[in-house]
Amino acid sequence: MGRRPTISDLAKAAGVSTATVDRVLNGRTKVHEETARRVYEAANAIGYHAAGLIRQRLHDNIPAMRFGFLLHKQQHAFYQDFERRLVNAVRDCGAVRGQAEILWVQTGSPAEYAAQIERLSRSCDAVGAVASDSHQVSHAVADARARGVPVFSLISDFAQGIRQSYIGTNNLKVGRAAAWMLARTARRVGKVGIFVGGHRWHGHELRETGFRSYFREHAPDFEVVETVTNLENRQLTYEATLELLSRHPDISGFYCAGGGMEGALEALREEHRGPDLSVIVNEVTPETMAALEDGILAAVLSTPLDDLCRTLLGMMVRTRTEGLDETLGQVFLPARLYIPESL
Repeated sequence: MGRRPTISDLAKAAGVSTATVDRVLNGRTKVHEETARRVYEAANAIGYHAAGLIRQRLHDNIPAMRFGFLLHKQQHAFYQDFERRLVNAVRDCGAVRGQAEILWVQTGSPAEYAAQIERLSRSCDAVGAVASDSHQVSHAVADARARGVPVFSLISDFAQGIRQSYIGTNNLKVGRAAAWMLARTARRVGKVGIFVGGHRWHGHELRETGFRSYFREHAPDFEVVETVTNLENRQLTYEATLELLSRHPDISGFYCAGGGMEGALEALREEHRGPDLSVIVNEVTPETMAALEDGILAAVLSTPLDDLCRTLLGMMVRTRTEGLDETLGQVFLPARLYIPESL
């Protein structure tokens, strides 16, 4: 059985004096957070018996912060996964003692999004939200900012010029990437379709713009038919897909730029149309991965949720120490591409 590590062993492993280790252990005088963290990491590495105590001291010495998050579509696998990753990011954020408050939108009305942002901004130090773009939402974000609470738009932008920052993929490029993929995987040149959730979703509008602009510029032989609004509803998308296939039996493929893609997949399976169409959707879920594996989908474009969560938490913490930014920007994260051969 090996010798039990001593305080001297810990000091040597952490590259500090034994007096510094003693201060970390006993908490008599404040130690710089970075130094205390180095001592804790060294204690874990060498198996020092009081590593748990050091972690508690470290925890006690860092400030507390409450993070608010607003999500929608609570029953959807993508947003359930998003919730888990946000909670994990708050738990693993070493800069503060974080606590997460997560609210869900039920009706999806602009007034509900605004009310939930208002509620979170009253109880949290910073807010990150998935929300539609509307005057009501902009007013809620402006009120929060006036009280010093930053609001970050996630995945789809809103309240431009008021919110602290947008964090997500470059939706214009996502739309162009979907068009590029569809044009190259379609079995024939012909008509192509696009589904969007609604006109208040800024991200969907940009994806549609990018999708159409790519075809105009690089693949003019394809005809982009009239956009279908599916309200991100599975049943509506199922019915709209069947109608699209019936109206355009020679269609080459389509892009589902928002939610509701499960309805499209159900319709494609029923009609046995997967293999002869090029279909692109957004976001990784068990159903989209199964459709990719079965050859129903040509590709899935996905938001890198772990990168988004880490970036969001880092920016939220900075607003606590540095204040709100006067320059309101955007952080674009590269979308991830999944194709059948990448599974």
